Amino acid sequence: MQNLIRKIEVNIQQVIQHEQHAIRWLLASFVAGGHVLLEDLPGTGKTTLAKALAKSVSADFKRIQFTPDLMPSDIVGVSVYKQQQQDFEFRAGPVFTHILLADEINRASPRTQSALLEAMSEYQVSVEGKTRKLEAPFFVMATQNPVEFHGTYPLPEAQLDRFMMSFALGYVSKAQEIEMLDKQTLHPLHNLQPVVSVEEVLQLQQAVAEVFISDAMKGYIVDIVQRTRSHEGVKLGASPRASLGLKQISQALALMDGQDFITPDHVQEAASPVIAHRLVLEPQLKYAGLNASHVVAEILEQLVIPQ
Repeated sequence: MQNLIRKIEVNIQQVIQHEQHAIRWLLASFVAGGHVLLEDLPGTGKTTLAKALAKSVSADFKRIQFTPDLMPSDIVGVSVYKQQQQDFEFRAGPVFTHILLADEINRASPRTQSALLEAMSEYQVSVEGKTRKLEAPFFVMATQNPVEFHGTYPLPEAQLDRFMMSFALGYVSKAQEIEMLDKQTLHPLHNLQPVVSVEEVLQLQQAVAEVFISDAMKGYIVDIVQRTRSHEGVKLGASPRASLGLKQISQALALMDGQDFITPDHVQEAASPVIAHRLVLEPQLKYAGLNASHVVAEILEQLVIPQ
């Protein structure tokens, strides 16, 4: 199973010059059955990374460009009256796919954003009184630019909690940017070919669920998450969904490292990208120049690491 993940990783590296953690965390969330929110500056490769993953897997892929006038029906679908049959026909929206890229998700209204909630948490869509299941695997990659405030709507806490991981890519190094100038005559996504099938992705997700986690590691995960609820300066701590996410990502990282059990290193690596985006901080903490990642790091320092 480690070889399958490695094949996807090597394929994505053909088009992405970023630090290794970005690809590693994206793949961890993908094989763990979660969703990812990429939050970074414009032009840092968020959309390219999402497309590179989609093209590396022989799966259906659709992209939605979120705009202020986007409606929920533009995402989930709508019934259209067919005059010849004198009946309504449901036309599925782009959410009916394996991999969905929700580009600049914070540009759409809260009503439209909420159309993804049921799909992301329950892998189904309810339209006009009928529930329709989404085909597995279903993976949402959402992007948003944190520096643009005009015409944007912050994601509500309930939706942020649906993303298993959230992280930034950052700018590439000078050497990497020069290499991009030397090599990129044609967009690198153009020649990228699939290396893994949908069936193999489902096998990977099953293998992640089977990675062993000891009682001590379960306690360590829950201690980390519960500490966020009582930490000074945290207005809203992480939910039990964060505990589940931290467990699943730790299992995925262990599988990627060729191990059949998780270690404290896996939990500590996953803690910030899994938990930080779920926290709501008090204003005084922000004024002190601290963010949610600082809170998670402080909690990790305070807790005793299980042996």
